[in-house]
Amino acid sequence: MKLLLHICCAPCALMPVEQLRAGAGEALGYFYNPNIHPYQEHERRLSALREWAVAACLPLLAEDYDPVPWLRRVAFREKDRCSLCYEMRLRRSAARARQLGAEAFSSTLLYSIYQNREQLVAAGRRAGREWEVEFLEYDFRPLWALGQAKARELQLYRQPYCGCIFSEAERYMKKKLPLSMAKGEFDAGQPS
Repeated sequence: MKLLLHICCAPCALMPVEQLRAGAGEALGYFYNPNIHPYQEHERRLSALREWAVAACLPLLAEDYDPVPWLRRVAFREKDRCSLCYEMRLRRSAARARQLGAEAFSSTLLYSIYQNREQLVAAGRRAGREWEVEFLEYDFRPLWALGQAKARELQLYRQPYCGCIFSEAERYMKKKLPLSMAKGEFDAGQPS
């Protein structure tokens, strides 16, 4: 089966790629993550993924960095940013899978214990229907600890936050954020 695998980062790709090779066949890695902030972080994650993909003999397609569409999509919708982000990345992945003639697509986001699986699956199903390509809803989460240990062993870059400017702020500045920003609340005069 020809499968396009959306990849968020190298550590999250280890176990899904291993599992796919054991069962579903070969995958083409696909790096599309306009949510990652700042640019240097995006490039650091992509560089680590490229290095690992070469060692793992995983073909990899990477989109150019363009955070503007993502920022426009989530502006003033910070409470819903994760579901909007899943939707955006999985729709692009489904479209690319269809364009490349892949029979199915999936995402390493399904590996992370920190992501909302229900929202991911719903977004993947919608994208699959829209682009007429099957979304494979693998649950890679039971492999989380093993994959993280393997990432440390391989000395892969392991990022300290999900990727977006909001997750970065939550990680590093939580105690310094105004209460309204930490809760995703804004002045009544702001668009919603």
